Amino acid sequence: MADNRVVQGRMVTPKKLAELIEGESVMDAEAIEEADRECPECGGDVLEVGYMPSVTAFVTGQKCQDCDWSATDEE
Repeated sequence: MADNRVVQGRMVTPKKLAELIEGESVMDAEAIEEADRECPECGGDVLEVGYMPSVTAFVTGQKCQDCDWSATDEE
């Protein structure tokens, strides 16, 4: 339970956070961490999670805890 965080008023697991960023289900996700940045849209806190959208890919995604903004290192 310690890895769960509140994002936009909902408690999410690392895998669920990765799915919010990716827009579809992911294979696996690492622990959620605080990102060293503020949201460019609302100034809120940003969380970061590493995840595998497929067998051959690893992505680091970031998601604002307060609004819909998200980004990945693929973009």
